[in-house]
Amino acid sequence: MAQTIGNPLSWLAQHLGLTSAHVSDSVAHLGSDDAKAPPQVNHLEIADLRAALAAGVEDFAACRSDAMFLILCYPLIGIGLVILSLQVNLLPLIFPMILGFALVGPAASVGLYEMSARRAAGFPPRWSDALNVMRSPALLSILTLGFYLAVLFTAWLLVANGIYVRTLGPEAPSALSVFLLSIVQQPEGWQMMFWGGLSGGLFAITALAISLVSFPLLLERNVGLPVAVATSVRVVRKNPGVTLTWGAFVAVAVFLGSLPAFAGLVLVVPILGHASWHLYRRAVS
Repeated sequence: MAQTIGNPLSWLAQHLGLTSAHVSDSVAHLGSDDAKAPPQVNHLEIADLRAALAAGVEDFAACRSDAMFLILCYPLIGIGLVILSLQVNLLPLIFPMILGFALVGPAASVGLYEMSARRAAGFPPRWSDALNVMRSPALLSILTLGFYLAVLFTAWLLVANGIYVRTLGPEAPSALSVFLLSIVQQPEGWQMMFWGGLSGGLFAITALAISLVSFPLLLERNVGLPVAVATSVRVVRKNPGVTLTWGAFVAVAVFLGSLPAFAGLVLVVPILGHASWHLYRRAVS
């Protein structure tokens, strides 16, 4: 007679063994350098950006409800950050928070990459496909790179706050309208915008260089984190104009999507996430 109910202890030991093996694979994957066959990067043109964006829109149309469900937490986090800033009187950090979303966007779109990959392979996309990331050997590498982007985002907020303190501060504005008027009417406000834009651009370029193709590369190929980041940097160095254009487009799209109480991000982030996957497939052979 077939055994249909296993011993609870054996079941637990089996799953602990699988978990241990998965953790071991993830640790090994994290430090892999795969120096024998580094991925080849390709030349990109503006036409590649248009094609990747069109493919991203098609992916979103094919699994729109799934993508919107997966990304719903993204605008909710943004609203929570803004509410927190209003409560603790950190109004000058609202706009850096909005623009800083573009820094961590690649990490939030990992599940969307998996869905695009499944659809490209001929499988019907499902929201559960995004959970395959949890079983990937690259999970620890993905989490580590996501942590680095979160650190970069935090550093950007600290720098933005320092710029405000040295220009319009140190007193916090009494209301958002007062803050906006001071930016436009006072010379210190223009100084804050200049230095804030300059430093924000440096942070954005850094995030773009290390994450443009890193996350999808980690998901699709057996490469470690150092190779993934190095490949992403190589793509940016080989295609500076095209990749900077893409970064600027992402920043503008995220900003516009954030204006209606972050609700637009429910549309913007999935489309950009799917498009980023197709851009990766064009950038890396």
